[in-house]
Amino acid sequence: MKSLRLILTNKKYLAPAFVFTSLNVWFGVWAIYIPTVKERLQIDKADLGFAIFFLSFGVFAMFPLASKIINKLGVGKATWIAVVIGSIVSILPLAAPNYYLLCASLFLFGLSQGLTDIAMNTLVTEIEKKDQQNFMSAAHGFFSLGGIIVGLTSFLIPIFNSPVTHMLLMTGLIFLVNFSFKNQYLNIKAQAQQSEGFNIKLFKPLFLLGIICFLSMGSEGAIVDWSALYLQEITLAPEAFIGAGFLAFSFAMTLGRFLGDGVSQKVGSVNVIAIGSIIAIAGFLCVLTENTLLSIFGFLLSGLGFSVMVPELFRIGGKVKDVDSAQGVAFIAGTGYSGFLVGPVLLGYLAEAYTLKTSFWVLLFCAVFVLLLTGVLKRKK
Repeated sequence: MKSLRLILTNKKYLAPAFVFTSLNVWFGVWAIYIPTVKERLQIDKADLGFAIFFLSFGVFAMFPLASKIINKLGVGKATWIAVVIGSIVSILPLAAPNYYLLCASLFLFGLSQGLTDIAMNTLVTEIEKKDQQNFMSAAHGFFSLGGIIVGLTSFLIPIFNSPVTHMLLMTGLIFLVNFSFKNQYLNIKAQAQQSEGFNIKLFKPLFLLGIICFLSMGSEGAIVDWSALYLQEITLAPEAFIGAGFLAFSFAMTLGRFLGDGVSQKVGSVNVIAIGSIIAIAGFLCVLTENTLLSIFGFLLSGLGFSVMVPELFRIGGKVKDVDSAQGVAFIAGTGYSGFLVGPVLLGYLAEAYTLKTSFWVLLFCAVFVLLLTGVLKRKK
């Protein structure tokens, strides 16, 4: 909790942490209105899926550009510009009058999401290096907190009665808070590295981190997308309990990230990833019992395990020797987002071909593989 206390008592650390919250608020408000957009534009699920592809495409398109933008502007200015752009373009998908403009606005939304994600993670990495303070995990906890905020405001949907009004209100509040904090990080620049550029030999240590991040975020995405259906179809949970798995997972993710920095300082980043994978393994074993209550507890354990893994991967990736921090973070973010977006789709095909339980057996094996990879990381320290 030391890192959480650090953030809450010092604007220097609260400012970048709140950018994490902002990113998930923008995305969360869009996500809860996806059914409304589908109905308003009278499109089917296939068309909606293709439109959402443009959001992912925008995120991926930003990854090779983000490090150049960050290094040219400075990480502090790049973060603030990303906040400004995000505050504007987040409104566009909900206001799109037709399907084609929806696709175009989602692409722009994805670009802003990608820039914000890489800029804010690079910013935290730089502050950590300069101040010798760990708060990356707690900052990711503030990202999870953004989802909780959106979830709470979703009860006000009947009052808003308009997706655009809801987004405008949330975006306006988010922008004002960020505006008041921007001077805390505006002039921060990433430390210059004597780097050879992006080549396989130089980035060899990042590929192992990338594999772990792909598997970790892929598992996160799968739980987010499939936990409710698993409880419904496999454990035959009562209707009131169907969303309990996702709630338990989200709560544990938030709590774990607030506690993760203190654990990381004591045992080290690689050990944190190993411990997280062990907890996730225990969680999947509980999920696979097919007992509703044990499965919900398993989702909680899985959330706790995965909560600390991705922030540590960003932390390690931003500190690899002779690798520019923005490039390191961009590489980890790119592989992680690939897993988050592709993982649930692949597991969906598995569930269709076999069973949903088979998909969760695959997630268990992925967690075991991550544990094995941490042993390789230790040897290649």
